[in-house]
Amino acid sequence: MLTRSVIDRAVALALEEDAPWGDTTSAFLIPADATATAELVAREGGVFSGGEVFRAAFALTDPRVTVDLHISDGEAFEAGAHLATVTGPARGILTAERVALNFTQRMSGIATLTAQYVAETALTGARIADTRKTTPGLRAFERHAVSCGGGHNHRRTLSDAVMAKDNHLAVLLAEGLSVTQALQQMIARLPHTTHVEVEVDSLDQIEAVLAAGIGTIMLDNFSLDDLRRGVEIVGGRATVDASGGVTLETVRAIAETGVDVISVGALTHSARALDLGLDVRVDRAPEPV
Repeated sequence: MLTRSVIDRAVALALEEDAPWGDTTSAFLIPADATATAELVAREGGVFSGGEVFRAAFALTDPRVTVDLHISDGEAFEAGAHLATVTGPARGILTAERVALNFTQRMSGIATLTAQYVAETALTGARIADTRKTTPGLRAFERHAVSCGGGHNHRRTLSDAVMAKDNHLAVLLAEGLSVTQALQQMIARLPHTTHVEVEVDSLDQIEAVLAAGIGTIMLDNFSLDDLRRGVEIVGGRATVDASGGVTLETVRAIAETGVDVISVGALTHSARALDLGLDVRVDRAPEPV
C-alpha cells in the first residue's frame, strides 16, 4: 500500500541520494531569500499518478514550499495541461525538482500504459493485472500507478498468497509426489483465507491441478487456441489467469479467449516515463545591497 510512511521513506532516500551534502548549485548560486513559482506541465497526454509523492519531495526538502495539485491520481490529461503549481523558496524548489519529476514521470508512465491495456480489453470481462516484476524498493509506487491506470494488483508479496510455479512443481515431481496430492496436503495446512494459484505450461497439467481444489490456475505462455481450450477444460472451477509475452498488440485476442485475468509484466518493467516538465519562474529576487 502506498501509505504516507512508505512515500516519505522512499522520497527521503531519493533526496539523500540526489543531494547527499546539499544542493551545491542552488546553495552558491541562488540567494537564500529568493522565491519562485513552478508549474508542472504535461509535454504529452496521459494518465496522472503520484501527486502525493510529488508533493512529498518538496515538503521534505523545505516545508515552506507548497504544492497545489490541479489533478487527481487516475485522471487523464492532454498535452499542455498544468497539473500542479509549486510555490516557495527557490532553493527548495530547485533542489527537489528532479526527484519530484522522477517519481511522477515514472508513475504516470505506468498509469498511462496500463490504461492502454485496459482500453484494449474493454467489454471482454478480463482484468489487467500487474506482476512482481517491479523496481526493487518501489513496488508500492508502481502498483499504485497500475491501479491509477485502471489495472489490478496481483499478489503484492510472496507472503500474501500461494503461487506454485513451474519450478515448485518440478521439485515436487523430483520428490516422487503427485501434483494433486502435494497441493492437497499444502492446502490442508494453510489458513482458510489464503488464496492458492498454480501455474501450468501445458493443457495436460490442468486436471491434476484442478483436482486439488485451487482457486486460480495460470496458463503460462499458451497459444490462443490452447488458451481457449484451457478455459473450456477449467469450466468455471477456478479463476483463469493468462500470462507470458502479453503485448498491446496481442492482449485483445488473449482477452477474447475467455480468461478472467491477464498478468502483464510490461506494465511495470517496460513502461516509459511520461514527459512532464517543471517550468520555474522567479517571483521575488532579493533587493540589491
